[in-house]
Amino acid sequence: MLPRLIINALLVLCLLLVPLTGPALAQDEYLEEVPAAEQVEPSDLGEEGVAPETAPVISAPAVFATKDEIQKLTAELEAAKSAVLAAEKASATAQESADTTFMLICAALVLLMTPGLAFFYCGFVRSRNVLNTMMMSFILMALVGVTWVLWGYSLSFAPGLPIIGGLKWLFFNGVSHAQTTGYLPPMAYETALKASNPEYSELASYAPTVPHQVYAIYQAMFAIITPALISGAIVERINFRAYCLFIVLWSSIVYYPLAHMVWAKGGILGLYGGIGALDFAGGTVVHIASGISALVAALVIKPRKTYPHQLSVPHNVPFILLGAGLLWFGWFGFNAGSALASGSIATAAFVNTNTSAAGAAMMWVILEWVLRKKPTAVGIATGAVAGLVGITPAAGFVTPLSALLIGFITAFCCFFAISIKNKLQIDDALDTYPVHGVGGTIGAILTGVFATKMVNPYGANGLLFGDSGQLFQGSDPAQVWRQIIAIVVTYVFAGVVTFVLLKVIDATIGLRIKSTLEVQGMDINEHGEEGYGQEFISGISSTMGE
Repeated sequence: MLPRLIINALLVLCLLLVPLTGPALAQDEYLEEVPAAEQVEPSDLGEEGVAPETAPVISAPAVFATKDEIQKLTAELEAAKSAVLAAEKASATAQESADTTFMLICAALVLLMTPGLAFFYCGFVRSRNVLNTMMMSFILMALVGVTWVLWGYSLSFAPGLPIIGGLKWLFFNGVSHAQTTGYLPPMAYETALKASNPEYSELASYAPTVPHQVYAIYQAMFAIITPALISGAIVERINFRAYCLFIVLWSSIVYYPLAHMVWAKGGILGLYGGIGALDFAGGTVVHIASGISALVAALVIKPRKTYPHQLSVPHNVPFILLGAGLLWFGWFGFNAGSALASGSIATAAFVNTNTSAAGAAMMWVILEWVLRKKPTAVGIATGAVAGLVGITPAAGFVTPLSALLIGFITAFCCFFAISIKNKLQIDDALDTYPVHGVGGTIGAILTGVFATKMVNPYGANGLLFGDSGQLFQGSDPAQVWRQIIAIVVTYVFAGVVTFVLLKVIDATIGLRIKSTLEVQGMDINEHGEEGYGQEFISGISSTMGE
């Protein structure tokens, strides 16, 4: 835009200067003849040396460029203008290509987190339940991958009500692989924003430099992994058929509306027409929703037959470390990709993600060293995941130092939350609520404490920092309350709906497998195979005694 204005200004300036600097031409070459003014004799001047009103004005002969010269100059300037426009278009195309590539890579990284979660979870369970635990994550790539295209994306992000999207994009209808902007209509809240700020520009796209389908498939990966997190609380005892039904219903009735409320245009909780709660990559939508749902599910389904009297140790700690490593790696796509474009905000989110995870892992090791005398591999893996959870809502809104503090604080809280859960004898088998529920809650609150527009001008300032990043200069303490409101809504909505869904499923097809089959193992009885290739003996797992 600026080069175009410069070209136009040069054109006007040249046309003004040519008559003053051009060569003297013969009268017949002038575009029009302007006769010289008559000379004023000294005797014609008045007493003050001023010519009377009837005296002619003295002026020099006007000199003009020829038509050919003006046409040549105009053509050159138009060519320069066209070159600038072509350069701007090429730059925009390059930016779209770069951002599209970035977002597709991030989508793939987020999808990788689901197999990573499968490895992380399966390392904790008994060897006779390893396949069933992994299947509870892998099946979601199929189930949610289908429902997202059919109705999930539309209910999550299409224009609709403040609590749920409309049906405009059912079956991906109207979700273009080429269109980057213009697919979101104006909304009533934008009229008020325009009245108060004439420079406000309507939100016409969720990601203006990437195709609509790229944004949609990126969000699909979040929808896939979120219900998979719940499985950690209910492994080794839930009927696989009931689990699949629960996932389809939970995704449709809990996740899709929450995603709309927080991230969609017109959602009641978010930045685009809502109360203004900050959730960069899923503190409420992903972690709190899955965490509280996992806690409710553990209470409704009740403990495993061997809990708490026969506690089992993780059967494969290397799988836990492998899973944690894949989650850490994939989380860069999870958080940095939520900037929806390559650039400064994505950079901040990437750096903050690593910083928080590192800080949390270190805090967990220190706590184990001080309180239990030995740091464990399981501990450092759990701590890293806790830090990743804590930074998720804040990743694109805070500074690296704030991210480090978030990692420390989140790990500290999650560490003791696990201890409290164990004392209460709640059989959340793989600590889903203490890590994801508590970690997501702490992270969401701390987002309201540490957020600053210095990092992300499209976000908000928190309790401590303002636009400049200076302590208490332009800060907004009310942001903490907005975060708490979003947290409470998520807890109540996800918790109540999860409870109702599980009760309905239990009353119809049942939630648990038979106790004898649970003791024998989930792999043989639910899937007809074993994880480590032992022979079938009378249809009973040879690992039954483990």
